[in-house]
Amino acid sequence: MSKLTDLPKRILIGRALRSDRLGETLLPKRIALPVFASDPLSSVAYAPGEVLIVLSIAGLSAYHFSPWIALAVVILMFTVVASYRQNVRAYPSGGGDYEVATTNLGPRAGLTVASALLVDYVLTVAVSVSAGVENLGSAISFVVEHKTLCAIGAIVLLALMNLRGVRESGKLFAIPTYLFVAGVFLMLLWGGFRGLVLGDTMHAPTSGFDIKPEHPGLAGFALVFLLLRAFSSGCAALTGVEAISNGVPAFRKPKSRNAATTLALMGLLAVTMFCGIIALAMATGVKMAENPATDLIRDGVPVGDGYTQHPVIAQVAEAVFGPGSFLFVLLAVATALVLFLAANTAYNGFPLLGSILAQDRYLPRQLHTRGDRLAFSNGIVLLAGAAILLVWIYGADTTRLIQLYIVGVFVSFTLSQTGMVRHWNRLLAGERDRARRRHMIRSRAINAFGAFFTGLVLVVVLATKFSHGAWVALLGMVIFYGTMTAIRKHYDRVAEEIAADDASPDDSVRPSRVHAIVLVSKLHRPTLRALAYAQLIRADQLEALSISVDPAETKALREEWERRGINVPLKILDSPYREVTRPVIEYVKGLRRQSPRDVISVYIPEYVVGHWYEHLLHNQSALRLKGRLLFTPGVMVTSVPYQLQSSEAAKQRARRRAEWSAPGSVRRGPVERRQKEPSRKG
Repeated sequence: MSKLTDLPKRILIGRALRSDRLGETLLPKRIALPVFASDPLSSVAYAPGEVLIVLSIAGLSAYHFSPWIALAVVILMFTVVASYRQNVRAYPSGGGDYEVATTNLGPRAGLTVASALLVDYVLTVAVSVSAGVENLGSAISFVVEHKTLCAIGAIVLLALMNLRGVRESGKLFAIPTYLFVAGVFLMLLWGGFRGLVLGDTMHAPTSGFDIKPEHPGLAGFALVFLLLRAFSSGCAALTGVEAISNGVPAFRKPKSRNAATTLALMGLLAVTMFCGIIALAMATGVKMAENPATDLIRDGVPVGDGYTQHPVIAQVAEAVFGPGSFLFVLLAVATALVLFLAANTAYNGFPLLGSILAQDRYLPRQLHTRGDRLAFSNGIVLLAGAAILLVWIYGADTTRLIQLYIVGVFVSFTLSQTGMVRHWNRLLAGERDRARRRHMIRSRAINAFGAFFTGLVLVVVLATKFSHGAWVALLGMVIFYGTMTAIRKHYDRVAEEIAADDASPDDSVRPSRVHAIVLVSKLHRPTLRALAYAQLIRADQLEALSISVDPAETKALREEWERRGINVPLKILDSPYREVTRPVIEYVKGLRRQSPRDVISVYIPEYVVGHWYEHLLHNQSALRLKGRLLFTPGVMVTSVPYQLQSSEAAKQRARRRAEWSAPGSVRRGPVERRQKEPSRKG
């Protein structure tokens, strides 16, 4: 089977890389920015729209609160960025929020943070890809009509790109991300120039629409609650900030300084684009509604189910650049691409965090190993599968998915910053240098304010989003927490059970006798080889065991055994119900009951075939027997292979593949062995 899948695997993810080439996958800042910051940068494509959608519940009059909500998001963004700059300097090992919380607040807090981050990474992929499909749908109607299928296809494609390795995927993601950032800034500058200098009046496609408020005339507590809900939706712009602290090991040296610089640049770009799009949306008269078919009014009539509500950034670009213009189409495509690629933040963060958790025995060990391309392949596949499930359940609807969002990231924000406060308190207790103490006190103040602010936002998010879907994210966190706790208990129990204890040397005591059994179905070459091997081992007692299913075949086997004069006793067990596995198991257990200190060694002849489909035709009984015998104490199972001709042909094919050389490689020699030739002058 491995030979069958080898060629497609090489085509999809490339040739395997040696472990000593891991350093070649480290990222410079120019590549790290699009790899780790594409999520918060791209969130400006849907976060402003979510703010306006929530405000539309109170009607068009509530839109004038949007600048104040944008200001609150900006303050929060700068607070979180400043706080995480302390994190990456203090904890550059890549554990991020999980390591900070575990070290300073204890394993339970660390596990809570890990659960929140794992849920948030899955939601990052689902939300980003769904938003990308919706943005691309503003230019291509086919995408909107089949958005769930397109979203699933994008998730699979992203998984394949990341399976090829971090460095290669980073190069692929850099161009769309920088193109998107350049396109947004060009839109902001040109829109500002047209409005402020030329005095042009720009109109979004929905500027002439009215909004039917669901709850008109909100005031007092109801209005405050609505504004808080709009603010919590705008906080989607902060998702992905923590990914840089989790991905510090992927940066080139000096890792901490490069990560801190990338973090600051990401925060500055994100808040500038977020505020600029909000401002242009207000200037161009963009209208958004949670239920556009009934709440958007055109010429006094609801727009109806046939109307497609385009994202805010698409409407603003159409107003600034003109409908159908080259720059409008370019920005629409770049926005869709960067939203697809924003999921790469999770594709880098989730597998790395999963690897750390697996190393700490909270997740299966398979998540800790790197694949052929030095990426954490199992984590990438697991993330893609979970995101596909979410997209399918919620129909790739960004507005529905975003209600699940934010909760996990603010849980990790709050616990991480609280842990950093305790980190600085611990260091200050033993520090006597005044300059270093001043630096630590300043860092502690930043983290303390960050913990307070993000904790306050977490309360707001839970209060305003719980009934709208945030409970699903909380349920996911509880499931992850319970699963990881159970996995850790299992690994601890196994480690305790198999630990070598000097006080109990029973496992190292030699058994009193070895009773060897060779399983026989027919008397052929594999059976003779197994008998010869078992005799070579020189067990205390050796016998051949056959199960009688067909009396005629059993009689022929006994006659052939006697004719050949094989000096190994043949024992035949009757099986009236034509079973093979059960009689063998019962016979072996009976021997164990008679002599508990004896070891039973069972030899099973097996064919070695060369094609995957041949495995379906052979060795099934052997597999079932081995599976049952593994659960029988005091029983050792040995497979005695017999290579068929097809296995020899497969071995030759493998040798030819290993000796194959790329065109020109023989002339120039292998890269790793080729000596650098001295330059010739003259």
